[in-house]
Amino acid sequence: MEKLRNNQIYTGTVEGYSSEGLGIVRLDGAVVFVPRAVRGETVDLRITRVMKSAAAGEIVKIHAPSPERAKPDCPYFGDCGGCDFRHLTYAEELWAKRQRVQDALTRLGGTGVQVEEILGAGNPEGYRNKCQYPVSAGGEIGFYRARSHQVVPVKRCLLQPEVFDRTAGAVGDWMKRYKIPAYDEATGKGLVRHIYVRANRKGQSLCCLVVNGKQVPREPELAAMVLAAAPRTAGVLLNTNTKKGNVVLGEKYRTLWGQDFLMDRLCGLEFKLSPPSFYQVNRDQAEVLYGKALEFAGLTGAETALDLYCGTGTITLCLAGRANHVIGAEIVPAAIRDAEENARRNGVENVEFFCGDAAETAAKLAAEGLRPDVVTVDPPRKGLAPEVIASIAGMEPERVVYVSCDPGTLGRDVKIFGGFGYRAVRAAAVDMFPGTRHVETVVLLSKLRAEHHIEVDLDLDELDLTAAESKATYEEIKAYVLEKFGLNVSHLYISQVKRKCGLEVGPNYNLPKSEGQRVPQCPPEKEKAIMAALEHFRMIEGSDC
Repeated sequence: MEKLRNNQIYTGTVEGYSSEGLGIVRLDGAVVFVPRAVRGETVDLRITRVMKSAAAGEIVKIHAPSPERAKPDCPYFGDCGGCDFRHLTYAEELWAKRQRVQDALTRLGGTGVQVEEILGAGNPEGYRNKCQYPVSAGGEIGFYRARSHQVVPVKRCLLQPEVFDRTAGAVGDWMKRYKIPAYDEATGKGLVRHIYVRANRKGQSLCCLVVNGKQVPREPELAAMVLAAAPRTAGVLLNTNTKKGNVVLGEKYRTLWGQDFLMDRLCGLEFKLSPPSFYQVNRDQAEVLYGKALEFAGLTGAETALDLYCGTGTITLCLAGRANHVIGAEIVPAAIRDAEENARRNGVENVEFFCGDAAETAAKLAAEGLRPDVVTVDPPRKGLAPEVIASIAGMEPERVVYVSCDPGTLGRDVKIFGGFGYRAVRAAAVDMFPGTRHVETVVLLSKLRAEHHIEVDLDLDELDLTAAESKATYEEIKAYVLEKFGLNVSHLYISQVKRKCGLEVGPNYNLPKSEGQRVPQCPPEKEKAIMAALEHFRMIEGSDC
C-alpha cells in the first residue's frame, strides 16, 4: 500500500464492483474503489485517499469505454445518494447484483450453492410505491447526498411516479407561502422534517407530513394545496416526531383530510396499508419475489408454516393458499392489526398472528412444541439475531426460506445455519431496486439428515448413466424434480427409483466401491418426486412401482 500516493495517477483495469456499487481496480495487489467505473475498462485514475487496507480513486481518463457504459439520464446522479448504477446498462447492473449475491454466499456463507438467476424488472423506472423526502433546515426538499445528511434538492426522481414529486413540491410551496419553518437537526428547532408519500396500484396516494410537533399552521391550506397538485390523494396526515436521531416516523398520527390508509392488491390478495406498515416498495417485483419464495417452500397443502417478520401478512397469506396452517409473527402492533384485517378481508382462515420480537416469539413457539415443516424469514437489513437462528433450528423444520435485502448479512446467517445442520441448496436474486446497489435474494436452506446424507466416494466412470434413457436423461429428470418440487436429486437416487420400478440401470449403480461402505438411500419425499418425473416422461405408468 506504500506504493500508492495521494493525487498520483495510475493505470489499471476495472475487475468488478464492490457491495457499494464502486468499481474495483487492483494496483500491485492493492484494492482501489472507483466511482462510476465499468467492468472491463482500462482507466487512468487519480488516488484521492489512501486507507489502511484499500484506497479510493477517481477516473481521469477512460482508454476505451465499455459497451456496458451508459449515459446517466438523471441530472442529480453523483450528487444525490439514491442511485448507484445509472452509468451502466441494465444488463450490466443485473450482472453486478447477481455477482454480489454469489460472492456473499461463497465468501461469507461458505457455501457452494450457485445463484440460479437474477430476475430483472420489466420496468426499471417509476417503480417505487413509497418515498420519504428529507427537508433541509433551509427548506430544500430532495434526497440525502451519499453518506451524509446534506439534502440535495431534487425536482424529479426517475425511480418513482411523477405524482410523488408533485406532492412534495406542493408541500414546499405551502411552506414558502405561509413561512412554515423546516426542522433544523443542529438546533432541534423548526417544524417540517420529512414528506412521506405512498401510492397504490390504482394511483391513489397518501401524503404524510413528519413534523417536530403536534400541529402546524394552516393545516386546511396544506391539504388543499396537496389535493390541487395531486387530485387522486386519498388522505393528508400529520406524523409527530419530536425525537432527535435518524428515525423518520414518530408513533402518533393525525388525519388532516380524507383517510389514513390505502388499499392495494398483491399476488391476487387485497391489503390495507397504514403509513407505518411494511410493504415492498416495488409491487411488481414483490410478486416475483414472493413467487420464488413459494416455489422454494415446496408446499403441497399439508404443511404447517411459520412466517417470521411477517409485516402486514403478505408472505403469510401467500403461504396460506398452499399450506394447511400458517403462523405469522411481527413486532409492529399496527402491522399485526393490518395483517389480521387483511386475512379477514381475503377470507383466509388458516392463519394466526402473534405480535412480538422474532427471537422471543420463535423461542416461545419452540418451547410450546411447534414443529413447522417450513419457516420463512424476511428480516430487516441487519439480518437474523443468532438466537433467532437457534430457535428456528430447534424447531427442526425441513426447509427454511430466507428472503434477504442484504447479501452480507444473508451470507453470515447462512453460515450460522450451517452449524445447525442446514445447507443452502437453492438461491435466486430478484432486482427489487433498479438503479441502486440494493438487491433481494431468496435462499432455500434444507435440513441435512444423517440417515439420508452419507458421504461416499463413488466413481462416476463406473456408472452407466445412459443405459435406459429412451424417454429422458438423468439431467432432464433432475431438472423436472427441481422445478416442480424444489428438490435436488442425485443420479444415484434416480437410479434407485428406476431400478425399483423395473427400469434398467448400470450394473454398478447403487453398489458401494468397497466392503463396509454405505450407500445413501433415496428419501421418501424425493422418491415420490422422481416417480412423478418418470410418469411425466412416460417411462412408467402409475401402477408400475
